[in-house]
Amino acid sequence: MADYRLIDIKLDERTILWRNADIEQERRVAIFDLLEGNEFKPVAASDAGHHGPYKLLLGVEDGRLEVTVSDAEDRPVDQFQVALSPFRRTIREYFAICDSYYQAIRQSSPQQIETIDMARRGIHNDAAELLKERLETRAIVDFDTARRLFTLICVLHIKGH
Repeated sequence: MADYRLIDIKLDERTILWRNADIEQERRVAIFDLLEGNEFKPVAASDAGHHGPYKLLLGVEDGRLEVTVSDAEDRPVDQFQVALSPFRRTIREYFAICDSYYQAIRQSSPQQIETIDMARRGIHNDAAELLKERLETRAIVDFDTARRLFTLICVLHIKGH
C-alpha cells in the first residue's frame, strides 16, 4: 500500500551557514509540523516501486538544493537537485519581512504586527507555490509541505551578521 509521506527530515549540517536560538526554533517547528502532516511522492522512486514512507536529507551545494530521499530503512531511493536561483529574491524578501516582523513584535502595535505578518505569510505562500512548481517533475507535494520545505530552505540560507 502506498504511503506517500515523510517520516524523517534532516538538514545537511555541513551546509547550515549560521544558527542561533531563533533559527533552531524555526527549524524545529518546521520539521515537527512537516512530520505531523505532509504529502510527498518522489516521482522516480514511486515509478521504481518505492511507495513510501520516506526520509529526506536537504542540503545546499553550488546554489542548488540537494535532495536525498531514502526509504524507512535508510536505503537511498532517489536523489535530485533543484536550482535555487528562482528563489533568491523571494528568500531575500522573506528574510527582510521576517526581520521587520521580529522588530515589530518588540515595539509596534498589534495592528502593525498583523499587517507585517500578513505580508510575511503572503511571501511565504508565493514561495510555496513556486517550490511546488519547481519540484513537480521530481516530487509531488501538497501546499503545506511546500510551505514548510521553503522554511527549511531558508534555514539553510541564513547567514550570520
